[in-house]
Parts: sequence; structure tokens; C-alpha cells
Amino acid sequence: MSQKYFFKYKNSSLDHVKYYWPSPAKINLFLSVIGRRFDGYHYIQTVFRFLEYSDILVINSTLNKKITLINSIQGIHYEDNLIIRSAKLLQNFLQKYKNQKVFGANIFIKKNIPIGSGLGGGSSNAATTLLALNFHWKCGLSLKTLANLGLKIGSDVPTFIYGQSAFAEGIGEKLSLINLPLKWYLIIVPPISISTKSMFDKFSMRYYSLPKTLNQHLKKPFTNDFQNLVKKNFSIMDNLIKKYSRYAQFRLTGTGGCIFAEFCSEKNAQEILYKLPKNIRAFISKSSNMSLLRKVLNNRFRV
Repeated sequence: MSQKYFFKYKNSSLDHVKYYWPSPAKINLFLSVIGRRFDGYHYIQTVFRFLEYSDILVINSTLNKKITLINSIQGIHYEDNLIIRSAKLLQNFLQKYKNQKVFGANIFIKKNIPIGSGLGGGSSNAATTLLALNFHWKCGLSLKTLANLGLKIGSDVPTFIYGQSAFAEGIGEKLSLINLPLKWYLIIVPPISISTKSMFDKFSMRYYSLPKTLNQHLKKPFTNDFQNLVKKNFSIMDNLIKKYSRYAQFRLTGTGGCIFAEFCSEKNAQEILYKLPKNIRAFISKSSNMSLLRKVLNNRFRV
């Protein structure tokens, strides 16, 4: 784990400490849709696995109540940004239920996780914001409380709050923490962004899977119920999966658009990476049963 996540320095104008916070990516080893709730949310079964690859948030708490995102993210309106929404959600919770003094924050993001990639960048940013501000503002909120808050932002935000490999059920909020063998993943990033909402809107009940236990899932080849739907709607995804599955078994993560293949060693992953054309965006990442963010919290700040 890089020491850059522990870097801090004094801001002389505010005399507050500024920290770098990792906002890690995830992959879905499999994804089954097993039904739909009355409010439109779908019931799923999946395993979330963390990558040692992340966005970086730089956060400086302020004495006023203003939440400022220093740099914008292309294609995302300021008020729709999950970083802003999460920070304001925490402020409102503290005012309404904890009667605590409300502070503000200046936040900068170095965006490495592609938008619409199925790597969970937005949900991860929301979780990192909640956990980091809980530390900066000395809120003292439990992980469970933060996870419940995060669920108001997105169904997989609690996964990033707890920061451990998990079998997820319900709408993604019912988590059973698990330990998985260390693997290396080669991720291919197509030049498109796929909206999770749009894919769920297109999902028909005829595609539903039968629910299974975790052991049943682990005994069968992993599948993603969105893969055929994504291939049907995005020819580039169909072509990429067909083309590069000659080298390894690539499959979709989340609702897309990244595809990934699993390897037992970094060397094996690199051998396939070298076979890809130079114009293909791809990277290799080691997996981790505990996310980079949780490691920072546990080892450095003991939150």
C-alpha cells in the first residue's frame, strides 16, 4: 500500500490538516438478478472484490459549512456528483440527529476509475467522502450508521463503507463478508460509458436467475446476467469480449463497460497485456480482501 495515502500537511490559512484518501475500484466476480422490488430496485446476488486501484480524494475540512469540489468531473453536474451529495447528506444528518456543529470541506479528486465502467467509481467516491469526513469532522459515527447513510446514495455504497470482499444480496446492501484467494486481474477499459440505470431499465424479467447460495455460485463458472444485454446494445463490447477471449476468459464487471480476466500471478496477466494492441486502454491490478481505504482507516487512523 502506497505511503502517499498517509501524506498530510498544514494549510496555513485554515490551520487544518489535509489528507489523501484512496477511493478504490471493485469488480463483480459474478452478478445475478433474481427479482424486482416494489420501488423498482432489483434484487441481486454478487460477489464484490476490491482492486488495489483507486481514485484519490484530497480533503481539507473548513470552519464554514460550504462543501466545495475544487475540480469538476466531465459529464457530471456539480449537484449530481456523489461526493457533494454524500457530504451534504452527512451534514444534514449531523444537524438533524446529532445536534453537532457542522463544518465544511474543500475536496479535490484525482479521477483514475473511468465513469460508467462497472468498477464502482461513483459509489466508492461517496463512501470515501462519508468515511473521510467522519474522521475530519470527528463525528464518531459507526460503520453501520455510515453504511445506512450511504444506502441513500446508492445500493452498493455500503460495500465500500465496510471495505471487505463480500457476497451481496437484497439490492446489494445485505453483505456477508468473505475471504478469497489472492488473484491478479487484467482490466480492459472500452472507450464508452455505460449507465447502470439504463441497463437496469432495459433488464427484463425473462432474464432473471434463480437465487443460489454462495457455495452454489462458487461451484459453477461465474456469469453476469447483464453480459448478453450489454453485448446486444453495444457492439463494441461484443467485439472486445469475442476478440480477447482468445487469450483469456474475459467477462463483464457490474453493468459494464469494463471487462476483466483473472490470473494467478502478475506475470501471467502481463503476458496477456503485452498481446493487446497499444491503442487499447488496460491495466493490471492485484486484488485485496480489504480495500485500500479500509487499510488506511485501520492502520493509520484506527477509526
